[in-house]
Amino acid sequence: MLFKSSGPVSWLAVFLGNPGPRYDCTRHNAGFMAGDALAEKLGVRIDRLRFKALTADADVNGERVLLMKPQTFMNLSGEAVGQAARFYKIPPERVLVVSDEVSLPLGRLRVRQKGSAGGHNGLKSIIAALGSDAFPRVRIGVGAPPHPEYDMADWVLSVFRNQDLEDMRSAADSAAEAVITYISDGPERTMNRFN
Repeated sequence: MLFKSSGPVSWLAVFLGNPGPRYDCTRHNAGFMAGDALAEKLGVRIDRLRFKALTADADVNGERVLLMKPQTFMNLSGEAVGQAARFYKIPPERVLVVSDEVSLPLGRLRVRQKGSAGGHNGLKSIIAALGSDAFPRVRIGVGAPPHPEYDMADWVLSVFRNQDLEDMRSAADSAAEAVITYISDGPERTMNRFN
């Protein structure tokens, strides 16, 4: 049974993407897809505008978690995350970020406790806003462009279709489970299960 945690917000779960229907089901919005999957599991709606993000208050096994889908566009995601982290005094190790990853095969997950931006502008923005790269992340593989000359911006803004879309929905569901596991059981168990 789900209940409202009465304690202060102790985690931020941040799902990266671009706002607006034009970007629905694009590779760059894999994070948003995972956020929607998690909201459904937890019986909440990520629809309250705060900190330049759509948010929801959720309980994950007794931890009060602010779910966030920044509405700043990907490259400025850190604006939303930084505001919320400062407001709730959340340290980087409790800011869990879910994003797309072109260097992973479609649907594969990688959970890490910290790391570089790896060329991802959303992560770059969050690192700058938090002044640290020591925040956990769940990266969802969206596959690499079909050939080296393919424009990366065009690739990450391309829409999943047919079987790829089904595989992505399944990966988003797994990423939502990874967020719950990370918050409930910690990094080691999560990495063992999902990497």
